[in-house]
Amino acid sequence: LIIASLTISAILVFFIVPLTIVFFIYLTNILLLIYQRNNELKADPLSDVWNGVRKTIAGFWDIYARIWHGYELHGVKNLPEGPGILVYYHGAIPIDYLYFLSRLFLWKKRLCLSVADHFVFRLPGLRLLLAVTGVIPGTREECLVALKKGYLVSISPGGVREALFSDESYQLMWGNRKGFAQVALEAKVPIIPMYTQNVREGYRMFKERRFFRQLYESTRLPFTPPYGGLPVKFRTYIGQPIPYDPNITAEELVEKVSKFLFSFQTKAAVQALISKHQTIPGSIWKALLERFDKRRK
Repeated sequence: LIIASLTISAILVFFIVPLTIVFFIYLTNILLLIYQRNNELKADPLSDVWNGVRKTIAGFWDIYARIWHGYELHGVKNLPEGPGILVYYHGAIPIDYLYFLSRLFLWKKRLCLSVADHFVFRLPGLRLLLAVTGVIPGTREECLVALKKGYLVSISPGGVREALFSDESYQLMWGNRKGFAQVALEAKVPIIPMYTQNVREGYRMFKERRFFRQLYESTRLPFTPPYGGLPVKFRTYIGQPIPYDPNITAEELVEKVSKFLFSFQTKAAVQALISKHQTIPGSIWKALLERFDKRRK
């Protein structure tokens, strides 16, 4: 009984915060459904009609971010006034990205559309929340339409693979993904790199095992659960934009070399943010102590 109790307690400690986040996400969707029914809303989920409830949602997550992670956002001035593609490192749980979306909306009243993996849209009970917060499947056509409408569009090229199999070394796992670069060139918009310090110290995945890697590659589903949730310091840094080059011709836009160079430049920019702001390998203890470091801004 003692061993069983200790085991259950350890499991709860490891997973209670990630499960709490999932609970809050579903609770948010329920509140949205109540709001929609009470106000008989049938408007486009991306329209300004929803801004009131968006502000409430953003306010809740911003308070959570401040209390639990002492969250800071730096470099908002680097975001263009118009459209652009925001490229970021994907943590085990992208809770830092949710913090960023919330603070951006509170500070700038700006909605950033988020490209998500296909499995996200198969999760039950989140349809309205995904629509109101601007989560999209991220096809080339959808991204181009969003950019032409003036939205910021965010994407993590590493996606679920990076979430599951990167670690405290903060290795980017983008492979040969260059689709975002092609879209940026076609839409003639800048790419802006973004990274959150200590995101892997807050939430981690179990060490990669061949079985789980093969399982993911064959199903594209995240079977390994994240753990942790320690109140380490989170700082999100938005880097300098990589501007669109007007000298690139229409023919060059479709050339693999152009797309690869643009993609590589973005990867280097994100990696530079990690190298500048992150202790490698990451240290949970140092990340916790940074909550009390008043000198670092």
